[in-house]
Amino acid sequence: MTAFNRTDLPDSVRTNGATPNPWWANAVVYQIYPRSFQDTNGDGFGDLKGITSRLDYLADLGVDVLWLSPVYKSPQDDNGYDISDYQDIDPLFGTLDDMDELLAEAHKRGLKIVMDLVVNHTSDEHAWFEASKNKDDEHADWYWWRPARPGKTPGEPGAEPNEWGSYFGGSAWEYCPERGEYYLHQFSKKQPDLNWENPAVRRAVYDMMNWWLDRGIDGFRMDVITLISKRTDAAGRLPGEIDSELADLPVGEEGYSNPNPFCADGPRQDEFLAEMRREVFEGRDGFLTVGEAPGITPERNEHITNPANKELDMLFLFDHMGEGEGRSKWDLVPFRVPWLRGTLANQQAAVKDAGWASLFFCNHDQPRVVSRWGDDTTEEARVRSAKAFGLLLHMHRGTPYVYQGEELGMTNAHFKTLDQYEDLESINAFRQRVEEAKIQSAESMMASLELISRDNARTPMQWDASKYAGFTAPDAATEPWLTVNPNCASINAAGEFDDPDSVYSFYKRLIALRHENPVVSAGSWTLVDADDEHAYTFVRELDGERLLTLVNLSGRTIDVPAESAAMVDALADGIEPAVVIANYDDAAVAASLARHELAPWQAVVIRL
Repeated sequence: MTAFNRTDLPDSVRTNGATPNPWWANAVVYQIYPRSFQDTNGDGFGDLKGITSRLDYLADLGVDVLWLSPVYKSPQDDNGYDISDYQDIDPLFGTLDDMDELLAEAHKRGLKIVMDLVVNHTSDEHAWFEASKNKDDEHADWYWWRPARPGKTPGEPGAEPNEWGSYFGGSAWEYCPERGEYYLHQFSKKQPDLNWENPAVRRAVYDMMNWWLDRGIDGFRMDVITLISKRTDAAGRLPGEIDSELADLPVGEEGYSNPNPFCADGPRQDEFLAEMRREVFEGRDGFLTVGEAPGITPERNEHITNPANKELDMLFLFDHMGEGEGRSKWDLVPFRVPWLRGTLANQQAAVKDAGWASLFFCNHDQPRVVSRWGDDTTEEARVRSAKAFGLLLHMHRGTPYVYQGEELGMTNAHFKTLDQYEDLESINAFRQRVEEAKIQSAESMMASLELISRDNARTPMQWDASKYAGFTAPDAATEPWLTVNPNCASINAAGEFDDPDSVYSFYKRLIALRHENPVVSAGSWTLVDADDEHAYTFVRELDGERLLTLVNLSGRTIDVPAESAAMVDALADGIEPAVVIANYDDAAVAASLARHELAPWQAVVIRL
């Protein structure tokens, strides 16, 4: 296939015979975790200059948009998702001049830059929060402050306003002696939630967003944006808040209740997003808005991403990332194809007529898919399964997101001891579940961390086979902030770049296919063989052209499911199925289909 020129990206593509979609309908987004991407000054942390130095690699891969995890000024309690100054760059990553240089160089190559927007909460070191500690300050109600529980001594155990738990462990309330009250933090205690009910908060956020867009960025990925509207009443009170009492749910196994039903997708969610669209994006072109959407159903995704409602372009849903309603993420459940197929099919069906889907298996909060659901125990299985999950994702209808290293088939870190982990969530979860609540053994928890800890995705990018994988110089005085995966000797960009059979080369073909074939970017999506235990099959169709995707998500040879087999058999006599893309060679694909079989981790798209 010929290389795709991002500067020729069309303004719209067809979703059917008449309806246009914006430029991002056939774009591919690449997520960069800056602290782990490329270190240029030898301090062990990636930086903006490092990203700029790798733009040619990204342009060659063929992606259209680069999403940067936060590079704003931050105490780095949660790796930059705790922001102390939205309009400055943290010295860890460089300067505003470095950011301007990155923007200019990316735009020269036809690449757009999307920044992470973290406005459900700030750092507790942000000037807004410091001012909010004073009840007489104009920022006094910029956060969710509440008094101690009636009859309890402020600051003492059990005096928290209610029993809501933080997603990072412990109570969701932290006592502030200066103010004599508690503040809400759904995540770290250093990440207090902003009070979006206050119009002054929203105005400050919109002004900041406009400042960045005027500076040249191309949009925002919005962190937990569906948590900004709490379920308050007309007086701004949280649920059940009468006489200082807050609504609660029964306490769970870790000793706290779940705040999500009260804090996700609240009554003013649509109002806030529509207001943001008017105040920030009205009159601008070429931007992208994608929201991280905990607590959002596929049906709500249709409403929020419907262009007619003028809210967001797309959302990240999470129902496909963890099976087991009501279970802790640390309770491991074996991977099942019917579950993944069912959740993704629901997402596809919800935006069939309006709205749009984000497509992802990996990001900075998820483990590596090849280790989580694929097979990284042998080199052949790793390559096959990495390609299989890549093909499966990219053949769905929506905008695919590639997380750094996914295009190489990078694996989990497989850390064996707790002191190897840096992730706040992982360390806190071990302490709470093993040491405090005593609901999970140390051995079981370490197995959970090895499979799904966020640090699995955060090990340094594997550029080459040198001591630190090319992330930083081999003779650097400071080791990388997180241990480099030792398999960098065999899994790295330098080794895969010119190998036509590598995972990297396969991802280049997938990305080019989306750019070049309107069926992939704009065609309808129809599930096939809905009950098979191991195969995931579906049809994409546009203007009479039909593409059948067949993926065996197992390490065993299986039969081609009945509906798909019938489609292949229906081809005219003597006509071989036209292979569009596959992770086995054409001869192997032809032999498999002739036998009505799919080899281990075999993935193929054929034209019907």
